[in-house]
Amino acid sequence: MSTLIRNGTVVNADSMVPADILIEGEKIKDVRQGIPANAADRVIDASGLLLLPGGIDAHTHLDMPFGGTTSSDDFETGTRAAAFGGTTTLVDFAIQARGTRMRDALDTWWKKADGRACIDYGLHMIVTDLGNAGLEDMDGMVREGVASFKLFMAYPNVLMVDDATIFRALSQTAKNGALICMHAENGGVIDVMVQRALAEGKTAPIYHALTRPTTAEAEAVHRAIAMAEVAGAPVYIVHLSSEAALNEVREARDRGLPAFAETCPQYLLLSVEELERPNFEGAKYVFTPPLRDKENLPKLWDGLKHDHLQVVSTDHCPFCFADQKVLGKDDFTKIPNGGPGIENRLQLIYHHGVNQGKLTLNRFVELVSTTPARIFGMYPRKGVLAPGSDADIVLWDPQADYIISAKTHHMRVDYSIFEGFRVKGNARTVISRGEVIVDGGQFLGKPGRGQYLKRAARGGAWT
Repeated sequence: MSTLIRNGTVVNADSMVPADILIEGEKIKDVRQGIPANAADRVIDASGLLLLPGGIDAHTHLDMPFGGTTSSDDFETGTRAAAFGGTTTLVDFAIQARGTRMRDALDTWWKKADGRACIDYGLHMIVTDLGNAGLEDMDGMVREGVASFKLFMAYPNVLMVDDATIFRALSQTAKNGALICMHAENGGVIDVMVQRALAEGKTAPIYHALTRPTTAEAEAVHRAIAMAEVAGAPVYIVHLSSEAALNEVREARDRGLPAFAETCPQYLLLSVEELERPNFEGAKYVFTPPLRDKENLPKLWDGLKHDHLQVVSTDHCPFCFADQKVLGKDDFTKIPNGGPGIENRLQLIYHHGVNQGKLTLNRFVELVSTTPARIFGMYPRKGVLAPGSDADIVLWDPQADYIISAKTHHMRVDYSIFEGFRVKGNARTVISRGEVIVDGGQFLGKPGRGQYLKRAARGGAWT
């Protein structure tokens, strides 16, 4: 079936023009003004609307085991919620268990997504054990379209790996073209601080933040970039949260190094005071890295504006307050780390970025779609509205008023970290590979229609 979207304004990272979009099957066939109405089987009027490339969330954790429980959104509920917010592609994280092969993790995550994903998805691989065959396994993953690997410098005895393992992985990606994503915090130092806090009876949620200082993040970012420089490999810092860490990325990029970083809406809009909410409500805001002092927020927005930060993802990893977050009622270290956000990313960044003059509309598209597509090997199939690209299109109403609330969101979690936030600008219609999956607040897609994306190594952002 062919579809013609008429009378809208097409917004890409590098242009904004009044134009029509002709869709044939799953692909965009033409983008220009004046495409005749009889060119398609169906016509959609986009008068007054912006036509955006579908959002790409490069950092999610669906159906993820953590801390004795599992994130509350699976691939069905999480991808459906993403679609409502204008995200048509995500990249989730498969987790290699210690003592197993990466192939086992990949098969496990494919099974989690198969028959459930409502939008297209790729997978990163979390590496916890290189072992004897780990480097060879990394090459095998690249052939499977897993073009990025995540390593942790935090969570000792759970996910954390040592510098030698990180350097070996970086050296391998210098050869095979994949990208290393780093969770950058000094896990050893943090662990000592955590144990001291517990010994002093400091068990409330706020101590999650107070035992993870910005210096521990900045030091690890510096170390990760230094190791990548020695290995001759690019590196991508996930969920950067502070000015101190941002300074390390900016300095590296000023020296011409292929260092990239993302931040998330929570680090742009919320601050550490949330963890001091009474009645254990602060547990809703326990994620890692923690929320920071307010002084960091404008610095991160400035980093987005000036390309010191390249991507806005969500780190969506929800745990219900009533029966999951309460696991840490008497010990902040037992609060499952993570928060919901997959549905609200475009709303929040558009409203607080574009509407408030912090970002241009083109930069907004670049941050939430085009650059993640480039960095993670999906461009130009994804991340741009152009002939030959997938017909992933968001019809965005810049005048729509919306109040974010757990009462109306589609994520399977009993609270919102942005409860009561009022935004102007929202997705009216969402098209994924030529199929209308959301329209006027109704979900029209179906579980299982999402396809696994074999992503290309050397996505293009540093070649």
